[in-house]
Amino acid sequence: MLQLRPSCECCNVDLPPDSTEARICSFECTFCASCVDSVLHGKCPNCGGDFTARPTRATHLLAKYPASTERVFKPEGCGKPA
Repeated sequence: MLQLRPSCECCNVDLPPDSTEARICSFECTFCASCVDSVLHGKCPNCGGDFTARPTRATHLLAKYPASTERVFKPEGCGKPA
């Protein structure tokens, strides 16, 4: 099951479970669409993989299967893909 991390690793913007702006790689590294497009140019800085839109979880299932509350943020930046 996807973790649905709550924020962008690059700019720390909030990405709630229903966000259509969240992007993930195959390791679930999570970034906002703006950072993926303008900073990372479509490549994950952690693994070098591609991004895809993160699926949303149906609201009625969030109580039973909550999104992660663990924020992953790299204050040093995330400018270069791996």
